[in-house]
Parts: sequence; C-alpha cells; structure tokens
Amino acid sequence: MVYPADQGPKMSSAGTNQRAGDRTYRTLRSDILMGRLLPGQKLRLDELRKSYGASVSTLRELLSRLSSERLVLAEGQKGFEVAPVSISDLREIAELRMLLEVNALKDSIANGDLEWESRVLASHHKLAAIEAKRLAGDKDDTESWKRYDWQFHQALISACGSKRLMDAHAAVFDKYLRYQMLALSDRGEIAVREHEQLLACALNRDADAAVQVLRKHVAGGVAHAIANGTIPPDNRGCT
Repeated sequence: MVYPADQGPKMSSAGTNQRAGDRTYRTLRSDILMGRLLPGQKLRLDELRKSYGASVSTLRELLSRLSSERLVLAEGQKGFEVAPVSISDLREIAELRMLLEVNALKDSIANGDLEWESRVLASHHKLAAIEAKRLAGDKDDTESWKRYDWQFHQALISACGSKRLMDAHAAVFDKYLRYQMLALSDRGEIAVREHEQLLACALNRDADAAVQVLRKHVAGGVAHAIANGTIPPDNRGCT
C-alpha cells in the first residue's frame, strides 16, 4: 500500500538508513555493470560520498559487499577499485552461464505452463521492439536494450522450479552483461534471429534445439566482445 507522505507507519532511523544504503548499493552496482564506473577505476571514498550522498562508513560497507561479489577489488590500505576485466575471465563467466542456463532452460521447457509461455512471449515482444529500433539505427537506449535482453533470458528459465538456480544465473548473467556493455555494440540481425529461434524452440517445447541455439548465441556474444578489442587478454586478478 502507498501512503501519503505524512501518514502510514513511521520508520526508525535504522530502517531509513538501511533503505538508503540499499538504494546506494543498487546504484553503485548498476554503475559498475553498465560501465559508468570503468574496470580498474579507483573508488575514492570522498568522491563517492559526494556522488552518491552516502557516508564514508556506509560506502566502505557497500564496497566490501561488492567485493564479495567480485565486482570491486579491495586492496588493503590502498582502498578500492572496480574489478578489472580480461578475455580469460569473460570466457569463464560465459562457461558458467551456460552451465546454469542450459540446465534451467531444459527444466523450464519441460515444466512451463501457459503462464510461462505468456511471460516468454511478453518479454520477447519488448526485446524485439527495441532490437528493431537498433537495427534502424537508433542505438541510444543501450541500458533498456540489455534490460529487455536479461528479462527475456530470465523468462525462458523462469519455470525451472528452482529459485536458487535462477538467482545464481542472474548473478552470473550480470557479470556477463558488464562485458557486453564494455563492447558497446551488438551483433545486429544475427542476435535478433537467435532470439527469435529461442522463442520458437521454447514454445515448440524443443529443448535440444533451444540448447543448441543458446550455445551458439553465447559463443557468438563472447567472440563479438573479444573482436571489439576493448577487453585485455589478461589482468592481475579476476572478477
């Protein structure tokens, strides 16, 4: 229920601070995934305090949390920086994504009902609409495009029957997304056709064909990101 500003239950200062911290965490995390904070960028607490409006102690806690997700590196007395990227790390993330997504996709196709089909169709409709804009030359709204891409792949596996599996997949997909955002380009009609094929395979309940398309889709995305030339072949750590 939505309350007017002066009504409803009053939150404690601790609850208010927690909500503010959660908002800052989501914003920081999104800025890393979307490439607004670049790999290797130093995360100086004073600068972050001004940018995000959070206390230094809150920011330390949030950066430690992001470090546990391997999106930030904590360097002892040197502070924090955005986790670096590398081709080897991208390939490892892609392999883990496939391990999770293939199993989830098979189960989802086997178990999916009419509601699942509706979710898949609706998510693909949004993705196809923004892909059509991009093919026509309108590539300004990159973040919406990747959000709809994520929603489509999540919808495909949403009937797998395991929330833990979906959560694990979402965490890995986020790291894969960061590499896509760094590449700053897409595979155009090839990726569009692969999404259409995934939709058809899912609705036809052809799990084997869907897995083949998915493997080609992810392998093509990795090759495209590497060919773009923005990802170094190695680094001093891994995300």
